[in-house]
Amino acid sequence: MLYQHLQGWVAPYWDAEARGSIFGVTRGTTDKDIIKATLQSLAYQTRNVVDTMQKDSGIKIPDLRVDGGASNNNYLMQFQADILNITIERTKILETTSLGAAFLAGLAAGYWKNTDELKHIFKIGQAFEPKMSDAERDKLYSGWQRAIKATQVFAHD
Repeated sequence: MLYQHLQGWVAPYWDAEARGSIFGVTRGTTDKDIIKATLQSLAYQTRNVVDTMQKDSGIKIPDLRVDGGASNNNYLMQFQADILNITIERTKILETTSLGAAFLAGLAAGYWKNTDELKHIFKIGQAFEPKMSDAERDKLYSGWQRAIKATQVFAHD
């Protein structure tokens, strides 16, 4: 398995000194493997944050709503659902930053009375259900955690 990391660690590691790394490269590694590892790293890092949020708050996150350019990648969304073991709901409108600004302007101008009126506007474009076995999920995430430790050892050597 290939693991990739390109910057310092955020929650729960908080290590800005960690440097970019790719683990598991062999002579057979292709550019497609590196692209796949890059996409998977986004999902692993999201799991790091979601796990931290759940641990700190004591609240289980039953699903995750996503938007933005990366969410347009079906492979990433399925892997995200698998590695988090929760449903990923991709919005119908992927670029919601400008939509959020429009909502705020509409609320300020009185077009909408409150945020409850906006809730019906959200539409799920596609949902991704976890399909990965617990054993596979644990194996992959354990490898990711080993890669994290390795980057930290290297950064603080």
